[in-house]
Amino acid sequence: MIAVVQRCSRGEVRVDGARVGALGERGGLAVLLGVEVGDGSPQAKKMADKLAKLRIFEDAAGKMNLAAADVGATVLVISQFTLAGDCSGGNRPSFINAARPEVAEPLVEEVVQGIRAAGLHVETGRFRTEMKVDILNDGPVTLIVRVDAA
Repeated sequence: MIAVVQRCSRGEVRVDGARVGALGERGGLAVLLGVEVGDGSPQAKKMADKLAKLRIFEDAAGKMNLAAADVGATVLVISQFTLAGDCSGGNRPSFINAARPEVAEPLVEEVVQGIRAAGLHVETGRFRTEMKVDILNDGPVTLIVRVDAA
């Protein structure tokens, strides 16, 4: 399972012109989440825990030492199968490593529920739709988080 995590001051997802998910006024984390072949519940649990506890917000000393819950931030989770794309063989990406939608969708939902269980407010995009994502990266802070099999 792979995620691109951005600390954002603003973020929203629109489908057919309607907003379906957004960060709150304080901003938060925009999480582009990709599920790969072989991922399952253990990876979803690890990813949810990692995202809920990820300390990328600055404390009073200016160090990245605070998690989303510490600053009252929202988490915006957006499924993104293209993160599993492989461009190593040429110029056209291969998506053979991306989990099938019927496998990926419940795992994305499991990550969302895990983050919520940690006490965070979570908004989402909409699975299997053409989404327009608008985020304003703060810092900029962008991290790649990967959770492999145990």
